[in-house]
Amino acid sequence: MAKESLTINEVRDMMLAVADRIIEAEPILTDADRALGDGDHGIGMERGMTAVKEALAGQEFPSVGKVFIAVGTAMMSSMGGASGALFGTLFRAGGKAIGDTTTLTGHEVAVIFKEGTEGVMTRGEAKPGDKTMVDALFPAAEKAAEVAGLPVSEALSAVADAAAAGRDASEGMIATKGRAKTLGENSLGKPDAGAVSVAIIAAAMRDFAGV
Repeated sequence: MAKESLTINEVRDMMLAVADRIIEAEPILTDADRALGDGDHGIGMERGMTAVKEALAGQEFPSVGKVFIAVGTAMMSSMGGASGALFGTLFRAGGKAIGDTTTLTGHEVAVIFKEGTEGVMTRGEAKPGDKTMVDALFPAAEKAAEVAGLPVSEALSAVADAAAAGRDASEGMIATKGRAKTLGENSLGKPDAGAVSVAIIAAAMRDFAGV
């Protein structure tokens, strides 16, 4: 049965599940980044999500937005570098945009992905097709807007599918940002590590909400 919405505590627990999923995926993320960059993305995301667990575990929050802001702040302060700034911006911008709501519905999911994606694109000066995390985020945000009226479990399922498709599409792109841009056409055939992370995050949110 579709789950209409999540409470504040359920959102907190969902993001703890996201953190565990990313930590488990460190070897996958490291391999993805080693193919195109300096190989530190997995370790950075693991560090960031370990900080997220410390920031969220056992804590009570006054709103759903504050949960996402805490996630972004923990990542930004613990990771450093571009990934910390960008993933921190994703969650902080999304959390601020939904304000003081006490439930997460399909509507809030759409707002989080829209504002979060725009924040990442602005901060990272990236657009779809540059072979970055935006290539998973942008289609996820578009899909979230389309399914905003659905129960949150169905909305997150559609968003996760879109993020995964974006990750896969990044394999066919030539990198124009970061270290990978020096590879030119040699960056073809491999997904962007940031896009892989986005797809894992979206999948973990979907799996939690689908319980």
